Amino acid sequence: MNAMRIDAHQHFWTLARGDYGWLTPELGPIHRDFGPEDLSPLLARHGIIRTILVQAAPTQAETAFLLDIAARTPFIAGVVGWCDFDAPDADSRIARLSGNPLLVGLRPMVHDISDVNWLAKPTLAPVFDAMIAHDLVFDALLRPQHIDPMLRVLDRHPALSVVIDHAAKPDLVSGDITGWREGITALAAHSNTVCKLSGLVTEAAPDWTLDILRPIVEHLLASFGPERLIWGSDWPVVTLRADYDRWFDAASALLAGLTEPQRLAIFGGTARRIYLSHRGRD
Repeated sequence: MNAMRIDAHQHFWTLARGDYGWLTPELGPIHRDFGPEDLSPLLARHGIIRTILVQAAPTQAETAFLLDIAARTPFIAGVVGWCDFDAPDADSRIARLSGNPLLVGLRPMVHDISDVNWLAKPTLAPVFDAMIAHDLVFDALLRPQHIDPMLRVLDRHPALSVVIDHAAKPDLVSGDITGWREGITALAAHSNTVCKLSGLVTEAAPDWTLDILRPIVEHLLASFGPERLIWGSDWPVVTLRADYDRWFDAASALLAGLTEPQRLAIFGGTARRIYLSHRGRD
């Protein structure tokens, strides 16, 4: 059980629901419906037993949609949903949502919010306090410019469990990662943060190679250590740059120098600890 593999970041969607503003026809390969029947054979191929299903639309209706799928899908261990953090009754909404044991976290779509400093607004303090009170993980969907506001949140809420999605999206096309490196080091200095090894290939050019990803992974390992990194596929978004198999194999190759216990932590153990153990979802 301790060696259980978990894909800690995957999505499902049904286009006809109509609340995926970012999901346009220009995104060809992923502009269609995706459900458990599409993912199940990919998980089986790599011995992945459980997943964390993550929101893709900024609506509570989508969160209800995902929780319903999770209730009917044995391999889904938990859902990271969405709540309107700016609503005057956001703390009450979070309390109600947390009543569903399948909800393990919440994720505002920070990188789509025009105010770069939105995260650091003092008015969000009760929201983060509510998440702490109800044992929910905060999935931080950041770009490098959002790291400073996130650091302010971490300073104010040291008990908040935070997962940095997609390694805060380093710019792998330009290769300018100096500010990103400094930001990751600062985030990792907060012991209540872990980081997802996910979403990297979609930040790179279509002809990405392991050599493009290696400096990123090495810095994540040096900053967070293997025990605070979590592997996720970001499927089906990942298919804009690679199929599930290629990303899994790339991550495995980049982590080949670690010990087996360290690899097991990244490919499941840490996700289980952060998302599931404290919610009784083991």
